[in-house]
Amino acid sequence: MDAPRDRDAGGRARNARPRDALGRPLPHGAEGVERAPEGLPRTPDEAIGEAQALLDAGRPFHAHEVLEDAWKAAPDHERQLWRGLAQLAVGLTHAARGNDRGAARLVERGAGNVAPYAAAPPHGLDVAGVVAWARGPLSADRPFRLRGPGPGAGPPR
Repeated sequence: MDAPRDRDAGGRARNARPRDALGRPLPHGAEGVERAPEGLPRTPDEAIGEAQALLDAGRPFHAHEVLEDAWKAAPDHERQLWRGLAQLAVGLTHAARGNDRGAARLVERGAGNVAPYAAAPPHGLDVAGVVAWARGPLSADRPFRLRGPGPGAGPPR
């Protein structure tokens, strides 16, 4: 018989297992990192600020969760922007986990989704800068690690 699945109040499947900083599930009872609350209504500025703080802290998986909430709540004319930002964060997650091929694919997909917003970027986002970061030159030592100041480039700002 299968073990019962974790479910939220609405009956949707949820995984209550603790996770590490890169979102990988840990065994029940292990100590994980605090997760970004899901389904929390945030203004676009709050979502951007929280996602950036999580990226800066080396937690791209958790940034993706924040951006995914914003994507789901976004008005139709901004949905692809938020979807693309979430894909960029997932790409960074894959890169941090060592999945360079998956990382490159998701970052390219994310850049394609945010690029149309470069002409009139909403919420003060530097969309052109994010796209330039995502499509920047690749380093030979790690296919997805983008060159930038210092040893290895960090997340986009």
